[in-house]
Amino acid sequence: MNKKEVSELRKNLSDDSGFFTINSVLTAFIDTDKKVRVCTVRPYSEMLSEELEVIRETLKKVLSTSVGKSFVEYQIPTEQYQDDGIQPLLYNLVKEKFQDDELVDRFVNRVAKNIDYTPSFAILSAHCTYTVKVKNKNDDFNEDNNLDYNFMLTGFCQAELSDMGLVFSQDELFKKVNTEFVVGKSANDGFLYPTFSDRSPDVNSIMYYTKTFKKPNLSIIEDILGCEFVMSAQSEKEEFQSILKTVVGDDLNYNVITTINDKIKEIIDFNKNDTETTTIDKNRLKNILLEVGVDNEKLLALDTVYETSMDKNVFTATNIVDTKTVISTPEVTVNISQEGVQKVRTSNINGRRCIVIDVDDPSVEINGLYTKV
Repeated sequence: MNKKEVSELRKNLSDDSGFFTINSVLTAFIDTDKKVRVCTVRPYSEMLSEELEVIRETLKKVLSTSVGKSFVEYQIPTEQYQDDGIQPLLYNLVKEKFQDDELVDRFVNRVAKNIDYTPSFAILSAHCTYTVKVKNKNDDFNEDNNLDYNFMLTGFCQAELSDMGLVFSQDELFKKVNTEFVVGKSANDGFLYPTFSDRSPDVNSIMYYTKTFKKPNLSIIEDILGCEFVMSAQSEKEEFQSILKTVVGDDLNYNVITTINDKIKEIIDFNKNDTETTTIDKNRLKNILLEVGVDNEKLLALDTVYETSMDKNVFTATNIVDTKTVISTPEVTVNISQEGVQKVRTSNINGRRCIVIDVDDPSVEINGLYTKV
């Protein structure tokens, strides 16, 4: 799935959309001993509006438009097509609209058994139908050829006992002790199945969501969804930096680092209207390094270094670009916006290595106070 397809679903996840319907909602609570304390499936139309509002808000966040970072697509391995695999389980859950109790129990218990969550947590899952408007050869919507895309959208929300502190009620201020678990409104992880690829369902792939893209939950990806983990956004960034250190070596200075970043940002901006995720492969990286002046001799090592780190994989451009430049020494840290990169340079002054900031306006702000330099 690409950002445009995710955005289409996210925009229509509303009672006001004439093309979107939530049919039923599965809710379950798993305690700290991995026991299923409650599991219910209710028709959407019979639920209280206040409860539905929270569930919609939670599940909408699972549909993150940060595709490739917080929302990553996984192909279901062929071994998961067996009767006890995840593919037939999820496929039939969607097909039966959560109305088969045995399938629901298998799904919830699979999650409870395999998920790596220390505290208690809740499962919130909605069975949804989105009516996809299909265009004809004349690029007009064909009212007689609409497609119903049925899917399940699931969020895993951690729960905890909270210390309510002092509360005000009926002209009285008092300490309230909360003995009930409070389920977080923001899902820590979740998934969408089947994916919405080329505006139609792909029953052999899953979109996995994580709130902490630097540390995805492998127990969900591998043990629950049965997929093979791919590199996280943080890991991509670290591998990219490792390649630069190895290939460029001592020539990796301020100008080279910031110019490489600018080149990648230019590529992202140029492709911003593309539906597919912008990537940086080995050849594109080689061209970037040539443009910033890296010696051809150093570039001879790129093929081997890249393939050792990435094999045949490519970098997601947004995962390796920096939105700001940070210069750090043991004593000083300077944060520089993209607009200010050209105002910073390194220099040797009176035999000392210095970082120099060009200031157009003599008025600067220090600790919230204006002064002049």
